[in-house]
Amino acid sequence: MAKNDASGRNGQNPTESEGIAPKYRRSFGCVTWIYMATLAFLAVISLLLMPLWFFGDWNLFSLIEAPTLAAVILFLPALVGAAVLGARTYRSEKRVATKNGTYIGTIIGWLGYAFIVYLEVQQTGGSVLANLYLPLAFASSVLILYALFSKDNEKGRRAVIVSAGLALVAGLVVLILGGTGLVVIGAIVSTVAGAAAGWTAGFGYARAGGAEMLPPGVTEKPRQPRGNRRPRNAG
Repeated sequence: MAKNDASGRNGQNPTESEGIAPKYRRSFGCVTWIYMATLAFLAVISLLLMPLWFFGDWNLFSLIEAPTLAAVILFLPALVGAAVLGARTYRSEKRVATKNGTYIGTIIGWLGYAFIVYLEVQQTGGSVLANLYLPLAFASSVLILYALFSKDNEKGRRAVIVSAGLALVAGLVVLILGGTGLVVIGAIVSTVAGAAAGWTAGFGYARAGGAEMLPPGVTEKPRQPRGNRRPRNAG
């Protein structure tokens, strides 16, 4: 008769048959939310540019081209970063995660679009000033990565502020050289869409991994059924 004990068929320990470790489940969850953030980015771009196509008869696809290309370039690095970040961090409060995600997404949306404009400026002969974009954008990106992986919240917050300043200067340099109304509109739309994508990614960051990935000493508050919640104006 076959044994029917907790060791399993192949002599595995009970913990080995329960599934992957919580930190890897969190890593997978963070990667999944990058997909969601990318969809949010593309959806917001389409919705914001649709009135220009409908009322102004502008070529919608030419406007979408630059931010979409930026999203494609950043997609794979973002997946790798999300996988590593998810495996190294715990869950955080939704309010904090979505706020930080919005800030970082705004910077990435702005820098990503500016990078495409930078390539176009370089193809047309460019200017010496355009060369300022790469070192400023690189420094801004390094600070973003530092803020994401830093365990010191205050230092991470300062890194994001400095990163935003560098990104603003880097983007303005190439946008001024690009010099058309469509470029400015595209930059604004890409930045707003980046903020929406960052909020979405932050929302997932606060949830990925479930209760097993809460910080040590923190317990998740049980959710009350909707019918049992007291109204706000109750005495």
